[in-house]
Amino acid sequence: MAEGSETEQGQAGGPLVVVTGMTGAGRSTAAKELEDLGYYVVDNLPPSLLRDVVRLVDESRGPQQPIAVVVDVRSGSFFGTLQANLAHGATGRRATLVFLEATDEVLVRRQEAARRPHPLQGTGRLLDGLERERAVLSDLRGGADLLIDTSALNVHQLTARIRESFGTEESTRLHIRVVSFGFKYGIPVDADYVADMRFLPNPHWIPELRPGTGRDAEVASYVLSQPGAAEFLDAYVPVLTGVAEGYLREGKRFMRVAVGCTGGKHRSVAMTEEITRRLCALGHHATATHRDLGRE
Repeated sequence: MAEGSETEQGQAGGPLVVVTGMTGAGRSTAAKELEDLGYYVVDNLPPSLLRDVVRLVDESRGPQQPIAVVVDVRSGSFFGTLQANLAHGATGRRATLVFLEATDEVLVRRQEAARRPHPLQGTGRLLDGLERERAVLSDLRGGADLLIDTSALNVHQLTARIRESFGTEESTRLHIRVVSFGFKYGIPVDADYVADMRFLPNPHWIPELRPGTGRDAEVASYVLSQPGAAEFLDAYVPVLTGVAEGYLREGKRFMRVAVGCTGGKHRSVAMTEEITRRLCALGHHATATHRDLGRE
């Protein structure tokens, strides 16, 4: 379907991924990973609205915005519309149909653990609902571009499969944000790691340095030349690098490092800039921001 859509339409729009499959096979996990990869995700979409969603996203976010839609068995009566749209390239995008499945034994165990009935179970057994679902989805399964059996996959392994299939170099790299802050304004609530620079002498007490900030060369030079500053950087940056590598192995793509001092003006700013510089020099994608700079 992906090749047919692109060939017939000749469109250069962003990708369109349609995720469907058995209840309990991991549709929500796949959708979350696609969202993390930068896709605009719509869950439980009636297939008849597929073209409308693509048109609205094209108009609001541009035709290059990747889109993913999740279609489940509750939309069963509309599956003919979905197949027609994908087969004829009606959306004008490169379309990929992903079908997730698992064995009945695994699906029953997952549904029972979630304590949720199957949408087609009715008053019967859970297995009855799975049997009906397989029948409804059989045509879509046969036409899938990517079939993933999640029976033996955990959440992290399924996430990795989706990432390998649809991630780009930019969307799968780790983004490290290093933010300076002042403790008197509170620690950033979204920080993964917090470092305290109050062990360094405060430039605030140097009259000629007080008006400046850690982004000024004179202030930065003063902070970085203090006893313990270089030693801290030499020890802390390798720790962050090791953590970053672990984050990537676990499929995480955002890491937030907070660097604080009393007011978030001198020491934390200078050290944040230097930590960011060193991380970038090691090949990481790191950016520096200063939450409380100018707040005093």
